[in-house]
Amino acid sequence: MLLKNLKTNFLGKNAIYYKQIYSTQNQIWKLLENKNTPNGTLIMADIQTNGIGTHNRVWYTDEENNIAFSFFIKMNCNIKRIQGITIKIAQIILDIFKSLYHIELQIKEPNDIVYNGKKLGGILTQTKVIGENVRYLVIGIGINTEKEKFSNDIKNIATSIKKEFGIYIDTKEFITEFCNEFEKEILKRMEN
Repeated sequence: MLLKNLKTNFLGKNAIYYKQIYSTQNQIWKLLENKNTPNGTLIMADIQTNGIGTHNRVWYTDEENNIAFSFFIKMNCNIKRIQGITIKIAQIILDIFKSLYHIELQIKEPNDIVYNGKKLGGILTQTKVIGENVRYLVIGIGINTEKEKFSNDIKNIATSIKKEFGIYIDTKEFITEFCNEFEKEILKRMEN
């Protein structure tokens, strides 16, 4: 599946779409077992039956047109170079919502996207590190854009773009814009 208007060298060039998947993050790690998987491979899904949040919590993507994607980047740099990467990702997400949709969201450190104190999305950053060197950076992003039904245990602490602003977010447009911006950031960090 191609992402239109992608201006990257590698991130998102190999994009794989699933109507339904167990977890985009797990799928990326599975692909990494195959040494031939292209750098910057991205997995996106309409529905995740068992998406991974932080602290091994489940991130439910049970309705279509919410943002759910994971990708990996091959690295060979000192772990210090990726310090603060999750906050930077969150800032890129906020910037995209502001520039494309004129929506002001907030970051709840270290990895949540919130609006009026309610969680809209999250970022899961994982690495494969050998010694002090990062070999792989694996990132998962989930954002409630269309979700309207929340289970009783989270209905008072979670929300969505549709619920708060009543607007539609083009998932592919958002992911494309994210790839364009994040690749610039990661290339800066990988420079010697």
